[in-house]
Amino acid sequence: MKLSETVIAYGHENIQATHKTTFEITKDAVLSKKGDCIIAASADKALVDLSSEFKKSLCKEKAKLTILVEAGGIMEVISAYGDPRMILTHPTDMVVRKSNHICGRTLAIQATKAANDFSRRLVEKLRSSKQKVKITLVVEV
Repeated sequence: MKLSETVIAYGHENIQATHKTTFEITKDAVLSKKGDCIIAASADKALVDLSSEFKKSLCKEKAKLTILVEAGGIMEVISAYGDPRMILTHPTDMVVRKSNHICGRTLAIQATKAANDFSRRLVEKLRSSKQKVKITLVVEV
């Protein structure tokens, strides 16, 4: 069974995308350069906003998550996993991790990419606040 969610967000001039183990999508519209894992801001959804059916599927054992990040004609594809320990209730953020660490902001673990792994061509696009970013989340159980 596959379920999907679409998140619309925007770039931001302070996006660094240099974090080596995570990437983050946030509802926050104001970013400092310290948030080096952030790849998109002003998102229309955070963890709390995902459908209950999607969250239930993502919290199943061995749930696989495919994340498509599209902006300016460039796409990144990331594979990751859900976990039964996740709570998926954070009101502003979604964090994808290469590690197995889980906290209230975690969307997925064991990801194939972190912010630092995104193409620098895409990151350049993400540094414009006018750049629309489409993030598609597809969970398979």
